[in-house]
Amino acid sequence: MAYDLWDVPKVVQNLSFEVLSQNIHPADLERVSSAFSATRAVLGSYEIDFRVLVGSDIRWISARGQGGDADITDRIMFGIFLDVTQRKQAEESSDLLAGEMSHRVKNLLQLATNLTEMTSRSAITKEDMVRELTHRLTALGRAHNLVRPEPGQQSEGALLGDLLSVLLAPYDESDASVRIRVSVPKIRVGEASSTSLALVIHELATNSAKYGALSAASGTLDVSCNADDDDTIIVTWAERGGPPVVAPVTLSGFGSKLIHRSMSTQLGGSIAFDWSEAGLVASLRMSKSRLIL
Repeated sequence: MAYDLWDVPKVVQNLSFEVLSQNIHPADLERVSSAFSATRAVLGSYEIDFRVLVGSDIRWISARGQGGDADITDRIMFGIFLDVTQRKQAEESSDLLAGEMSHRVKNLLQLATNLTEMTSRSAITKEDMVRELTHRLTALGRAHNLVRPEPGQQSEGALLGDLLSVLLAPYDESDASVRIRVSVPKIRVGEASSTSLALVIHELATNSAKYGALSAASGTLDVSCNADDDDTIIVTWAERGGPPVVAPVTLSGFGSKLIHRSMSTQLGGSIAFDWSEAGLVASLRMSKSRLIL
């Protein structure tokens, strides 16, 4: 059914190349025309794949035949046309997936490289560097597991509450009363933003475990969220019951730079600190449209 394949009316009796070429995709026309001319002069079989336009759809055709005017009778050229659309679509999907995987691997390698370099500048000993770098990469891994399920399972991103709970779980004490409370509305977090948010939360939790409320058995941490505005989400990080709070003179360390960069660049927002006597309160302002990416 070559007529149907090419979307040519069956009333056309003499199908010339000129008639068929009217349906060939403009991007392939010159290549197919040159190949067709070459088959008349070259002995042996030929095969060429190209696209044709069928209404608003694109169809892939594989033309196969014999060159050098072999077996031609009354100037009629013999050959076959195969519909290879599904095969070409599968190949395109495979190429797209391979390209996406390559892009993700490069990004992960670059991120790991940046974390290693910046951690080395802030760590005093190699043991400190190993510990801090391992914790940061582990935080990314926990966030990644939420938004990228096992093969065969569908990923729709993670819920903000689940992401926060998983990241903060290592800092809670199983043999003590609950001191970390997460109370946020049902908000979905996309794969890209979850990586950035995981780094921010990890830095806040690490600092709290060193100097803030999570460094004391009596300390508590409340993480809440206000999402009343159309495109603004404000996550409030409130520490209580820890040692006396001392505001830093400057926020020039790696952790601070990482937090501000992630909040502004990846999450489309900002972070503000209130160094009150009762405990640190951090306000994370984010764009909801950026958070779901």
